[in-house]
Amino acid sequence: MTSAFSPLQIGPLKLRNRFVKAATNEGMAKGGIVTKGLANFHARIAEGGAALSTVAYCATSPDGRTFLDQAVLDDDSIPDFRALTEGVHKHGAAASAQITHAGSFTFLDKETLKTNRPLSSSGGFNKVGVMSGRYFKKKMDRDDLSTMTDEFVAAALRAKEAGFDAVELHMGHGYLLSQFVSPVYNKRRDDFGGSIEKRMNFPSEVLKKVLDAVGKDLAVIVKYSMTDGPKGNQIDDGIAVAKRLEADGAHMAVLSNGLNVESITAMFGSPLPPTGSGGNAVVKIGSWIQSLTAPKDVVFRESYLRELAQQVRANVNMPLAYLGGVQSLAGVEDAMADGFDTIAMGRALVFDPNFVNDLQTGAITQSGCTACNRCVTMMYTPGGTSCIESPYKPDPKLNKVGASV
Repeated sequence: MTSAFSPLQIGPLKLRNRFVKAATNEGMAKGGIVTKGLANFHARIAEGGAALSTVAYCATSPDGRTFLDQAVLDDDSIPDFRALTEGVHKHGAAASAQITHAGSFTFLDKETLKTNRPLSSSGGFNKVGVMSGRYFKKKMDRDDLSTMTDEFVAAALRAKEAGFDAVELHMGHGYLLSQFVSPVYNKRRDDFGGSIEKRMNFPSEVLKKVLDAVGKDLAVIVKYSMTDGPKGNQIDDGIAVAKRLEADGAHMAVLSNGLNVESITAMFGSPLPPTGSGGNAVVKIGSWIQSLTAPKDVVFRESYLRELAQQVRANVNMPLAYLGGVQSLAGVEDAMADGFDTIAMGRALVFDPNFVNDLQTGAITQSGCTACNRCVTMMYTPGGTSCIESPYKPDPKLNKVGASV
């Protein structure tokens, strides 16, 4: 069994161990500005032993954000992102920028995103837009697809300039690229819709262009959902996606699950707090809607996506990151024994950024995280993502608008 504390080569990037901080929307880019709180959050993860820390939701453009408090990989943000990556490098770790566009999954107000029809794979009724007054979405045409591909490439180039060691293209959870991958959103009948092979054509185009632009210098990683949940893509589709990513040359795939609206329990392995504790009005409404449709009998268990991920592992040779509830040394060892190349962690590292170091020294063997998911809704509070039960408490004063790095 390969040790989780041994180094690993991912494309052009050598990681010091097999632990990756998964992207978890931090809520620490107030008004889109990279704050000291965001930089400190990732520096603390690096100091705690993880080999790669992923900065969640770096939008390709201001219109690509889901919420206002998300960073944009534009020219103005490069100096602050560079300060963030330098803070991570100071502790011997690498930094990854998760590059994302919301598509129709956006809650931006109409003064920020002026269009009434946000872009998506298909047009028609926009169920997510009910909460933001955008009841319809626009089917992307060829010009839209080309422009969007250029946006992703430009964002990746800026990530390189900002000192990131990797970029992660988000093809899961219901954001724009996922809106092409998933039949829940993609109703097209052209070269970009229908079979899973055709639904992957646009995300594949983006991946290959990003690889051409930065793949010799940065690790190009893809995060995607193995299944959409009860409806939509199932594991056979998830395997087909992995095979396509491998054929396209992605340096690693992060195996997530579920969709933000339709199947968030499939994503987290346990439900959100029913009233969206700590969230803004949109989050509270969304959490209430989730409580109406989410399965009532889901109880969190460690490594809850293991069986799905094992099926993907059996069908591709490319590097894979296991993601899904690893909270102990035993869980880490199981993932390595299953043949996964890295272990991506979210909640366990929000609870204790020093978790990796403590596992390696033998100080602990089990995380204190209870998977209550309050950290998910805490991202929309002034302090951003944090754990109410954690001994580590970030300083909310570092996240004020204008508190640049």
